[in-house]
Amino acid sequence: MTAPAPTVDQVLARMRELAPAFAPGDGVGVFHRMYLTVTELVAARLADGFFADPPALALLDGLFAGRYLAAVDAAAAGQQLAACWRPLFELRTRAGVHPLQFALAGMNAHIEHDLPLAVVDAARGLGRDPESFRTDFHRVNDLLAQVEAQVRQELLPDPEQAAEPLLHVLGVWSIDRARDAAWASVLALRGLRAVPPAYQAFEAALDGSVGMVSRALLTPVDL
Repeated sequence: MTAPAPTVDQVLARMRELAPAFAPGDGVGVFHRMYLTVTELVAARLADGFFADPPALALLDGLFAGRYLAAVDAAAAGQQLAACWRPLFELRTRAGVHPLQFALAGMNAHIEHDLPLAVVDAARGLGRDPESFRTDFHRVNDLLAQVEAQVRQELLPDPEQAAEPLLHVLGVWSIDRARDAAWASVLALRGLRAVPPAYQAFEAALDGSVGMVSRALLTPVDL
């Protein structure tokens, strides 16, 4: 039996509990701090009318965050991680990687892989078509984009002074393209639900392709 999705409050409590455990320079910790900020923002906006369907969004947020927290737990237990998360956890202390690269690698795994699967799971749990999440999907991504812009400013305040190789690597990823790809994956997964082998093949391919992009994002550069 599948465990129920954690509530947003439970997610926040767990993330706050984990935050002090990350050592300085830990790439997973860089992403974790950014994602904690996002989750705090989601929690605040759930109460102010920002989302079209707060109860459904709360379920989606719990499922979404649960996938990242499952990766944290798997890594701590020495278990095999999903391919999309493997680069960030394996290379979390890699020399020559800028903190912003770690943040983007985490966002890549979480948005392009975890988010579409969480949307499909939430829709299934509520007996809905995933299309019903479209509005709040984009609103969640608006919050992610807001925090990503803040993190870019904090970690790379003067891009013109950054080394060209770093700018080249960072240019591989765009939150707008990630959002569009994630929604395309939602639609593909919806269409494949009636064909389990095809659904599973698509999910595995998505996991692997997202992992390849994350590994590219973590290429060491001349800082």
